[in-house]
Amino acid sequence: MSNQAPNQQTTPNEARVIPLRPQPAGAPARPAGKEPLWRDLVGDVLRRERLAQERTLKDVADAARISMPYLSEVERGRKEASSEVLAAAAHALGLGLGDLLARAHSDLTRHTHARGRASSSTPHNGLCLAA
Repeated sequence: MSNQAPNQQTTPNEARVIPLRPQPAGAPARPAGKEPLWRDLVGDVLRRERLAQERTLKDVADAARISMPYLSEVERGRKEASSEVLAAAAHALGLGLGDLLARAHSDLTRHTHARGRASSSTPHNGLCLAA
């Protein structure tokens, strides 16, 4: 006697996956228009600048004195890098930390306006950070 459902066939090397929290019918996989994470924005800026300079991950990682796999993860938004690592990567690309953050801020602002989100009543021409 088989434990398998009648209309379900699997090959010997294939496992059946049952989601722990199934999505309700008609629900999107991710929320539409979700704001990007800061680490994604910073990683995108680093990668764009590196590619614009036609440099390899190894070249930039060596110049920044960080490991190549770690730089790759930072560029892909997989790691929340420290300010020291971000500064080292930025300097290896000929950017200051302020340049890196300003470009990431600009990308976030563009993304926010592209979503059509209403801006606050007071315009912010620079970064406004709270501790």
